[in-house]
Amino acid sequence: MSARCIMVQGTASSVGKSIIAAGLCRIFRQDGYRVAPFKSQNMALNSFITEDGHEMGRAQVVQAEAAGLKPDVRMNPILLKPTTDKKAQVIIKGKVLGNMSAVEYHDYKPQLAGMIGQVFRELAAENDIIVIEGAGSPAEINLRDKDIVNMGMAEIADAPVILAGDIDKGGVFAALAGTMLLLSEEEKRRVKGVIINKFRGDLEILKPGIAMIEEIIKVPVLGVIPYLKLGIDDEDSVTERFGSSRICGESEIEIAVLRLPHISNFTDFNPLERIPGVRLRYVDDCTPAKQGFGRPDLIVLPGTKNTVADLLHIRRCGLEAEILRLQGEGVPVFGICGGFQMLGNEICDPDGVESSERKIQGMRLLAVNTVLAREKKTVQVEAIVAGNCGILEGVGSQKVRGYEIHQGVSSSEADCLPFARLQNSAANGSGAMDGAVNPMGNVIGTYIHGILDNGEFTKGIINSLRKKKGLAPLNILVPDHDDFKQAEYDTLARVIRESVDLETIYRIMNLEEER
Repeated sequence: MSARCIMVQGTASSVGKSIIAAGLCRIFRQDGYRVAPFKSQNMALNSFITEDGHEMGRAQVVQAEAAGLKPDVRMNPILLKPTTDKKAQVIIKGKVLGNMSAVEYHDYKPQLAGMIGQVFRELAAENDIIVIEGAGSPAEINLRDKDIVNMGMAEIADAPVILAGDIDKGGVFAALAGTMLLLSEEEKRRVKGVIINKFRGDLEILKPGIAMIEEIIKVPVLGVIPYLKLGIDDEDSVTERFGSSRICGESEIEIAVLRLPHISNFTDFNPLERIPGVRLRYVDDCTPAKQGFGRPDLIVLPGTKNTVADLLHIRRCGLEAEILRLQGEGVPVFGICGGFQMLGNEICDPDGVESSERKIQGMRLLAVNTVLAREKKTVQVEAIVAGNCGILEGVGSQKVRGYEIHQGVSSSEADCLPFARLQNSAANGSGAMDGAVNPMGNVIGTYIHGILDNGEFTKGIINSLRKKKGLAPLNILVPDHDDFKQAEYDTLARVIRESVDLETIYRIMNLEEER
């Protein structure tokens, strides 16, 4: 039997489609079904590299983990990574096709419909249930004629649709009614129920509104999901994580992460939120009206989709000068991927991969030179930490895992130590080196995303910072981030079971008899 499917669409972006889909994946898996996620087209800078070196969106990685599966690029065959406000890098089945403007891509979309259908059918043949996620809103009427991700995808899969709305934004009833109003009659018939998400307060007060909206849109409300704070990776920079400091217990160690205009894979830093005594703060401005860097114990430069543009940005607004000043006063600096490239002597872009700037001076904190290349490196890695000085004291020789995703080759000069020795020779060559560390061990760069998911490594870094401040070391077990996320998926599934009419959802999928 081909897989049954259910599709989660939303009244807007960031209403919780990804999390609801992840919760359904977990529930169906718990109930004994083979389930896989699917999203035909994702736009996000938080991406992931699969075991076979393909790049896909983070949301479907989360959903795959919830379903008990290894991420498979077929779960997200199209990934768009914005490079500017009007252009994006287009990635098809895990590999870069090229950069396109919004108009160019919109005209190109019909050529992708056949591929999407084929990939979906492959997944459907291997599973009992496919949970499909839409993107943005199905009521974007200017995009309807070439839609391949919302109702266009529902038509390809012949999928029933659940419409999600975010009550925390305000105006959820208007959003639900307005969305249904703008759908065609055929599209309305596909919508079998709605879910109200992110509710805070007394449900009894909401019930009259539920009755009225059901009468207006002629579709049942299948549940109201409470506002949740879970440690599940975010899809993109619409995250609430940037809005306030993240503190686990009393603040003893402060880590400032630079919020770059094109920040990518900021999920690298989610594990820091679980370390006792750590305050994680995102910094995007050093003007007097804002707090700026303050006096952190560690500054982190994250990945970026446009290293050159973001380096020029922080240089213009004074952030670079602040980093250099603090580093000169003894504050360690840690760069990952694009952040690592910024720390070097220079970045060359001879082919105009990112900008018209053919050469730009870096921060000159590491004796490293980077040349941007057209070919993107996408590979999972295992490595042994080579550095053992400064804040790396105590973590040398630890084994770590992560992934690389970058368009650039960095070479170190003689006075730079490597950060790590790579172990997976098939991907990088036997004994290849990653990253760089200055002789004092207080400026570090690496290409390894997910480095902080390694619990013991992260605890070692925090303990080095604690030692520097005269604080006692943490003597607790810090599990790898993957183990922590599995428990969060179980919590999500439990809350959705308590909040949503799952029997009706199974009936919508024509699975009630099998149950």
